[in-house]
Amino acid sequence: MTVGDKAPNLAGQWGHAVDLLVVGGGVMGLWAALKAGRAGLDVLLVDEGRLGQGASYGHLGALMAHMPDKWNAKKQFQFDALLSLETEVRVLETETGLSAGYARSGRLIPLPKPHLRDIAQRHEADAKLNWNAVDGRSFEWRVTDVPPAPGWPQAEGMEGGFVLDTFAARANPRAFTAVLIAAIRALPNVTVLEGVALDNLDAASAGAALSSGETVGFSHAIIAAGYKAFPMLQRLLPAREEPLGMAVKGQSAVMAAEIDPSLPLIFLDGLYVVPHEGGRVAIGSTSENTFDEPFTTDEQLEELIARARQLVPMLKDAPVIDRWAGLRPKAMARDPLVGPLPDAERIIALTGGFKVSFGIAHRLADAAFQSVLGLADVDIPPSFRVPHHLG
Repeated sequence: MTVGDKAPNLAGQWGHAVDLLVVGGGVMGLWAALKAGRAGLDVLLVDEGRLGQGASYGHLGALMAHMPDKWNAKKQFQFDALLSLETEVRVLETETGLSAGYARSGRLIPLPKPHLRDIAQRHEADAKLNWNAVDGRSFEWRVTDVPPAPGWPQAEGMEGGFVLDTFAARANPRAFTAVLIAAIRALPNVTVLEGVALDNLDAASAGAALSSGETVGFSHAIIAAGYKAFPMLQRLLPAREEPLGMAVKGQSAVMAAEIDPSLPLIFLDGLYVVPHEGGRVAIGSTSENTFDEPFTTDEQLEELIARARQLVPMLKDAPVIDRWAGLRPKAMARDPLVGPLPDAERIIALTGGFKVSFGIAHRLADAAFQSVLGLADVDIPPSFRVPHHLG
């Protein structure tokens, strides 16, 4: 079973099979390459563009848990992943001397209608029950009548008050991936090829042909190429006709504004306003299943910017200094797609994170990496695994 038309010639540049081939240099692939490299494996990481500049190159970096009600294994997995990410980031920052722009600064949710307050108060009790860390820390979903700072956001019209979520965090996506890339490049056993696409993958002979003309054998391959991973994987599943996933367009922007970066991010009806260090505030994001120009911003982003200016008076005259549009991977079964393929266990899927990739990619990489080592599986929700997606 192959991706592409021709079987690869395994007399490749490396002269031997690498332990792990990682295809895709977004946050998923970066974590996989880093974890494997730290374990001493011989890793080849290839990306058809530049590392970290696909879907991971947006602006928001909002790291938020699921709602605290109706708790289940999937919500617990995400909560634990978001909690452990803080330690992972601090280790990376110490190793590299760089900042990921991470802070557990919380989230503020305005409640425009009175009935929303009753719902929020029920969730407040749910958070007391479910948002508890193994180290004894607990986090709040607290209903309040005033925002933490005047004008962040406007209080007028918020008849139900506000929710302050103390568990949420944020990170600067571009700084975050830069830290991961620096850590990977410091590992002598990880080779990085940028501007190189996967032309052909042969699961039976464990070989890959690259667009550079080079060929390489591998013991395992992790396919983490974002939305482009779906067709790559599907060609290895000849019995499946339905697509595994799709690309969803997202747009975001950055404003220049001297906002206290310790303020909580704001979330209201799909609008995010995220303060970052350096006098920057991120605005986003759209989720577009149909689009004509995947990498061009348009009036949908301008509408979000206008909403942000109206909601947050501090941003009324703040200039927009950058706009971004890109494609994010969304599996048809909605949840991330992780694990070895049936009848091709050397090939491991790691994609479909959509909006939650930054918060849980390190733990999904653990799950994929465990398959490489042949160890016990990391405890991820069954709905993340390949059999669920194929079913």
